[in-house]
Amino acid sequence: MTDLRPTKYPMPTLSPKERAKSFEEVALGYGEEEARKEASRCLHCKNAPCVEGCPVGVPIPAMLALVKEGRHEEAAELLYASSSLPAVCGRVCPQERQCEGRCARGKKGEPVGIGRIERFVADRCEKAVSSIPENGHAVAVVGSGPAGLACAAELRARGYSVTVFEALHTAGGVLMYGIPEFRLPKRIVRRELERLTSLGVKFETDIVVGRTLTVEELKTMGFEAVFLGTGAGLPRFMGIPGENACGVFSANEFLTRINLMKAYEEGSETPVYRGRKVAVVGGGNVAMDAARCAVRLGGEVHVLYRRGREELPARREEVEHAEEEGVVFDFLVEPVEVKIDENGNAVGLTCVRMRLGSADASGRRAPEKVDGSEFFVEADEVIMALGTSPNPLLLRTTEGLKGGRRGEIAADDKGATSLPFVYAGGDAVTGSATVILAMGAGKRAAEEIDRALGHGFIPV
Repeated sequence: MTDLRPTKYPMPTLSPKERAKSFEEVALGYGEEEARKEASRCLHCKNAPCVEGCPVGVPIPAMLALVKEGRHEEAAELLYASSSLPAVCGRVCPQERQCEGRCARGKKGEPVGIGRIERFVADRCEKAVSSIPENGHAVAVVGSGPAGLACAAELRARGYSVTVFEALHTAGGVLMYGIPEFRLPKRIVRRELERLTSLGVKFETDIVVGRTLTVEELKTMGFEAVFLGTGAGLPRFMGIPGENACGVFSANEFLTRINLMKAYEEGSETPVYRGRKVAVVGGGNVAMDAARCAVRLGGEVHVLYRRGREELPARREEVEHAEEEGVVFDFLVEPVEVKIDENGNAVGLTCVRMRLGSADASGRRAPEKVDGSEFFVEADEVIMALGTSPNPLLLRTTEGLKGGRRGEIAADDKGATSLPFVYAGGDAVTGSATVILAMGAGKRAAEEIDRALGHGFIPV
């Protein structure tokens, strides 16, 4: 029977007071009863619009029906057949813009909490690993973020020998260095990596393809195809005066120090500056992550965003959590200069007020500066969370590989690049996007690699 409740069953969370000083996971997850009730809200639409909104094609209504009946192991089988990282996606995917954004229940209330149920199933039922015989073909995957892991998992499931090459000392890409522990515990990522290892995926860390090895050298090593999933790790800055001052950080560096190097722990070998008054510039999920980390490090934190609340690109849940934890949002504000003291340290930002004009190319109303509206924001730490771009290293070192002006690799919707048997996907192609979109790109590229190698084509 369908549950006619118009809103989602609440997600249990740590209290704001507890979590503002802790890196423990904030959302505690559904229990069995909550998951069953939430799954019962599904209307089981004939055209399943939620599936159309899922980049990896999870059969959502079928999964929810199984959870409703308490058949959790079967639900897990369905889930893992489509998604290689369900415990991750259930936590960090922007479901409100994807599967839940298409849910019919959302027309007269809140959509079904699909992400919350996905997390419940993945946490409760770790899929058993079975032996998969190799088919005689070998593929190299460059980058161990969401795109690379999804590609590797799909190829290994089809019998390919897969080796993943990672530039950092730890596999996991942005899942390890970019997303804080309180939103995505690293034990969850390690568990998913261990599952892939058990399936036979091999990982090689501390290898920068384009420096340590070239794409051409990977081919001479016996890899018949190469997938480039190197992400988008180069931070963007505003280009304003004073931006090179001490105390100004990219969100990328700030979060990497905290997430990968545990800079928040006492006695850390790679500490991070703990600002007294912190200004985070930007309005996306990375800005929320940086702001919430800064709160946990003891800072008084303001997020400066040049548009209004309605235009914030960050997930609503992350914004709400940030506000509950004490983050202050200053809307319609843009910095124009970082003020520094005689020692070269940041002391604050000169900002201007903004107003929203007509819509720009993205469909959002473009912000315009208000003349004569300058004011000062005190800050001894400034974190720039303005997005990232792909590193152009591979384009510079791989002859014939075509790309764009921001370092992105040119690839079609199936991942094919300008080079034969070289594929690419995720943020390396699109620029900074979401975990699930990167996974979808990795999965599609794996299917295309299988189409090529599995049909007897011989790489040249």
